[in-house]
Parts: sequence; structure tokens; C-alpha cells
Amino acid sequence: MSQDAGYRMQDTGCKMQVRGIGERSVQALLDELAEGTATPGGGTAAALAGAMGAALLGMVCRLTIGRPRFADVELELRAALDEAEHLRARLLELADADREAFDAVMAAYRLPRKTAQECEVRRAAIQKAMKEATRVPLATARACAAVIRLAHRVIPKVNPNAVGDGRVAALLAKAGLQGAQLNVTLNLTQIADSEFVKVSEEELKQITAGLNDG
Repeated sequence: MSQDAGYRMQDTGCKMQVRGIGERSVQALLDELAEGTATPGGGTAAALAGAMGAALLGMVCRLTIGRPRFADVELELRAALDEAEHLRARLLELADADREAFDAVMAAYRLPRKTAQECEVRRAAIQKAMKEATRVPLATARACAAVIRLAHRVIPKVNPNAVGDGRVAALLAKAGLQGAQLNVTLNLTQIADSEFVKVSEEELKQITAGLNDG
């Protein structure tokens, strides 16, 4: 989420996070996303879209591994399965991290600003929190890009009956990538450190190269 979005939201306080996002039921997660609070928000949803894409790639690999007609690609698909599982776990971590990072941004905005010193402390805290809130979606974009590239390698080699699922996996990961990309871009407009902005923009450009077309 961007700084502006959080700043304009009604200050309802940070909710206590009892369990990681991956431990919630689907219904509980959707209810939480629908609540009138800033977190969890679009950044968490983007990471979850990527995680679902990785999970579907795991499925298509498992529907192919062990079948005699695909013996020539079994070792490659086993490696792909391991990669998909790693990416799924990473994206679940990032779904939680996005929430925590933006909670920190909102906490910085709640700091007192009655004196010049307090204003400076608050400004520095906001900038620090915004940088972390940008690093997380950058990592989400990187992981989603890896899911997309993995899908492109896997889909031509899997059981034809699972190709459609593999394509859905790629679409979910692309949605996650574009959501994370949007959040990075919005957050960078609120960061005063020009070098940080430049480096982050270049990193995002490298991550997304060739993946937003088509």
C-alpha cells in the first residue's frame, strides 16, 4: 500500500496478528481483507496471488511426476516442484511482511508532532518505514516473477491435462507481480532519498523485464 492511502485512512489502530496469514481459513482471510482497516491490503493480496500460482505449479508437477510417459522430464520437474514449494513459502512470508511493514508506516504517522524536534523524529520514522514498505513489495515482485518464469519452463513439459492449471498459475503470479509493482511505484513517490528511489526503480525494471507484455 502507498503512504497516501494509509495516511487518509481512519486511524483504527493496529490489529493484533495472532496467526500467520497461511494459517487462516480462506473465509477468515477474505473477511480480514474486506475489513475497513488499511492492513492487510493490496500488498498482502498480491503476495497471496503469487503464492497461489506457485501452489498450482506444484500441482501440475505432481500430476506429471511418476507417470511413465513423462519419465524423460521427471528429474527436471522434481527440481521445478522444489522451486515452486520454496516460492510458495516465500510468498506467504511476504504476505505477512507486507502487513507488518505498512503497520509500521501507520505507527510512524501516529508519532507526536507538537514541536520541531518531534516533527523531525516523525519525519525520519516515516521515511524509514516507507523504505521497508517498499522493500517488501520489491521482494514480492521478485518472487512472483520467479513463479512466472518457472511456469514458462514447466508448462510445455507437463501432463497436457494440467496445462490449463499451469496457465492459471502464470496468470495469478502475473497479477501478483503487477500488484507489487504498483505498490513499489506508489511508495517511491513518497520517499525523499533520491538514491534509494533510483536503485529501487532500476531493480523493479530488471525484475519485470519481459513479463508485463502479452
